[in-house]
Amino acid sequence: MNERWTEALIPDQSGRTVLITGANSGLGLRSAEVLAAHGARVLLGCRSPERGETALNQVRAAASGAKPELVRVDLADLASVRDAAAAVRELTGDALDVLMNNAGVMATAQGRTADGFELQFGTNHLGHAALTWLLMPALRGAPAGRVVTLSSVAAFGAHLHLDDPNAEHRPYRAAAAYGQAKLSNQAFGIELDRRLRAADSTVLSVLAHPGYSATGLTTNMASSYQNPLVRTTLREVGKLGGMLLAQRVERGALPQLYAATAPGIEGGDYIGPVFVARGRPTKVRTLAPARNPEAGTTLWELTAELTGVTPDPR
Repeated sequence: MNERWTEALIPDQSGRTVLITGANSGLGLRSAEVLAAHGARVLLGCRSPERGETALNQVRAAASGAKPELVRVDLADLASVRDAAAAVRELTGDALDVLMNNAGVMATAQGRTADGFELQFGTNHLGHAALTWLLMPALRGAPAGRVVTLSSVAAFGAHLHLDDPNAEHRPYRAAAAYGQAKLSNQAFGIELDRRLRAADSTVLSVLAHPGYSATGLTTNMASSYQNPLVRTTLREVGKLGGMLLAQRVERGALPQLYAATAPGIEGGDYIGPVFVARGRPTKVRTLAPARNPEAGTTLWELTAELTGVTPDPR
């Protein structure tokens, strides 16, 4: 792999259609701009119509080929996920080249999705898993569809509480819940790869993480704590980390852009910064708990039960 890879090396994306969740800001918006500039038809998956329209205008200004389009999707509401999947299938004629599962909520105060799930697990994992399964016919309809699922360095040291994924029988901790959600993203991407390979599918499941990027993670985490001293301390640590470690969004988006476009990518590859927190994108190793086949199977079956969506990885 080219350790000096930059977005300038992205192949021409003309004729390809990409759906990016959370495309109204941060890594998602940057990915949308870059892919549109390289000729892709970009579908911006956004929860807020207002913020979506603002992002759409920004991506339109960068586009060199097909006009970008807005798809409303609230990953914390499975009815919205179903509607969005149906809209994407109609818009694409069942030919979607890339699904970039980018959106997420980070270290929030305890909350619930529209369907009653813990907010971070429900949004970051369940919403994306359901969307992926519902869009599988469109991904199969493309010559070489790819699912790019974003994990995070927050998955390090996290645990999969698959007997209590919604924190109903244990104390809620915002950071731990976020870590579980991002470890679930990783385990889901790996399990999806296993099942796609077993089915001899042409669709690839790939993973990526942005390292430590300036997207507001520490600020969001700080605001979830009730203790004013803890909130203030975390905000100050975030500022210091931002100055010393955090890379710009332009750099943070490179791993997911590489995963979505680079030739030679294989199913199950995990792309992240070469120095973990920052640096050029490179292939990195997935975490052992996410690679555990038993955990992958359990998460897969639990996800199908909770979402009511029938998995179809072929």
